[in-house]
Amino acid sequence: MMKKTILYAAVVGAISLGLSADAFATNGYQLIGIGQYAMGMGGAVVAAPDDPLSAAMSNPAGMALLRPQAAFSAEIFNPIRKGNFGAGEIGSHSNIYGVPAIGWVAPAFAKNWVFGGGIYGTSGMGVNYLQNLAPNPSMPMGGYAQGFSSINFMEMAPTVAWKVNHRLAVGATLNLAAEQVSFQQTATQYFPTGMSAPYPTSVPVQGGLNLSSPSWAYGVGLTVGALYRVNNMVTLGATYKSPMIFTPVTWQAGIQNLGHGVVGGPGQYSAHLNYPQQVALGIAIRPIPQWLVSVEGQWIDWHDTMNTFNIYGPWENGMSDFPLPMHWKNEWVANIGTQYTVNHWLQVRLGYCHGTNPIGNENISNNVILPAIMTNAITAGATQKLGMGWKLTEAYMHSFSVTNTGQPGTGPFGPEAPSTTMSENSYGVQVGYDF
Repeated sequence: MMKKTILYAAVVGAISLGLSADAFATNGYQLIGIGQYAMGMGGAVVAAPDDPLSAAMSNPAGMALLRPQAAFSAEIFNPIRKGNFGAGEIGSHSNIYGVPAIGWVAPAFAKNWVFGGGIYGTSGMGVNYLQNLAPNPSMPMGGYAQGFSSINFMEMAPTVAWKVNHRLAVGATLNLAAEQVSFQQTATQYFPTGMSAPYPTSVPVQGGLNLSSPSWAYGVGLTVGALYRVNNMVTLGATYKSPMIFTPVTWQAGIQNLGHGVVGGPGQYSAHLNYPQQVALGIAIRPIPQWLVSVEGQWIDWHDTMNTFNIYGPWENGMSDFPLPMHWKNEWVANIGTQYTVNHWLQVRLGYCHGTNPIGNENISNNVILPAIMTNAITAGATQKLGMGWKLTEAYMHSFSVTNTGQPGTGPFGPEAPSTTMSENSYGVQVGYDF
């Protein structure tokens, strides 16, 4: 019989999505930055937003300081993941994702007021593991384990901002999002049938959690931000993002046989995948007019949204839900970015992002298909002003490989220590036009 701990590895590799607003070389399951200016600055834009995407997604007050313009961004995200469920390290076979984004800003209904926003999406993000399992006393003929997850995510961020005076700007964004989630964590065992050749000698029996029929859920949240210009050299920025609350994700699924008497019948299963509240504070300094240095700190409240993941459904023995203990901790993120204006048509950027790991080694077996372990990333970017209002921006990001390893024997499918390994790259191009 399968161990109950199969459940604990099962939760939503789809979450490894990249999802909510400001961190793509992922802090937890968020993106470092939306748009290539933000990416080139290492995500350090809360005090220095410079285009509609960095403003709408990071600090809406920045909209009030922009001239009317539009931006179109396309990014290729390449996370490289490996996992060990206790029976040997394997790689994920889903490693390329696209991130399109559009942003705009225009005058609004009164002097010093502007309206704008951003839209971005990710497609299919998740993992896809398939691991052969050697024969053992509980699986005398062996078998295989499958860990699969996928998420499609879209967010629209309509924004209004007001330039109060020459020093202060404020803004607010309504975060409207849709997500589609599916995941599977199952083990298939082979049992002898007692039949002789030429008849089959074994029969496959599958158990685990299989919620692979996706449906859409819809969420809403709010971002408020402020920018304060201390003097010509120093600007302060701050944002607060409320939790993004989603309707339930639902799945029509068959029997869920999790072992140790935990069984669910065919029917509808559901869960909430909400996104956490967070706070960001930043300072932007211009030692000389053509040189910008931006530093930012973020706090992300993972504990409230990723401590326990409850799956509701037609569970037997009177259970209304089955809790999956994720035990994420809150995360602190530090970002630093610098930009230098070389001449009237060229700007260059470098950035660095460091995030604490919300998943401790003691909980690796609970999160094997959720490799949200990026801790250090570097970025580079540039903008070329092409004339007649057009500009082209590029960025590259690399996060360094990190491996987290749990205790031997705590993996769901074997005696080896469970582990996750991840590194990331992204490549993006953005076209902008000033009206």
